[in-house]
Amino acid sequence: MFKSGSGLIGINLMEANRFIRRGAASSAVRAHPPSAAAARSWRLFYVLGAFILGFWGGYGGQMLAAPPSDAAENALPIPRFVSLRASEVNLRTGPGVRYPVEWVFVRKNIPVEIIAEFKHWRKIRDWQGTEGWVHRALLSGLRTMVTTGERRALRGDPSLEAKVVVYVEPGVYGQIEKCEGEWCRLEVEGSSGWLRRFEFWGVYPKENID
Repeated sequence: MFKSGSGLIGINLMEANRFIRRGAASSAVRAHPPSAAAARSWRLFYVLGAFILGFWGGYGGQMLAAPPSDAAENALPIPRFVSLRASEVNLRTGPGVRYPVEWVFVRKNIPVEIIAEFKHWRKIRDWQGTEGWVHRALLSGLRTMVTTGERRALRGDPSLEAKVVVYVEPGVYGQIEKCEGEWCRLEVEGSSGWLRRFEFWGVYPKENID
């Protein structure tokens, strides 16, 4: 990320890739059928690997703080916005470690929307429509956002007449501090100011955030 002297917040496209596709480099390679001994070894490796993944970092490669209790989460609505807790998150095709990883998010605090639940797993969608399943331990209640559309003017007060604090390019992430009426106060790359709800993704039209 960078901030130019003109007050424009931009984004390095090479640095900003929100996910990478796993296995794309080797997708054309055909594997040879394994021997019986190799198959048994692989099955043992898979079982042990699944066990380790379930208890240490298997959902994103990191030890994470405990998520909210099941009872607390069951009381929350679906859909709802959350963010990614880890800097690397595996997005799977189904709710469990036995399902293959289709995408890997490579940035922390990306806003996502929970659209379904199954036990400890959550189906999420990002701002560009990518969907998949992640373990709930990899999600945080921190409310974040990403600017959409065209360049946006982050203003000092919730008014179109207010002074522009900084201009923000589309695809820039930030944190939601407060939402009232049409406007939300955000923190973007160290600058705090106001945007209208339709100028970014990460909040519902009539949702209040304190």
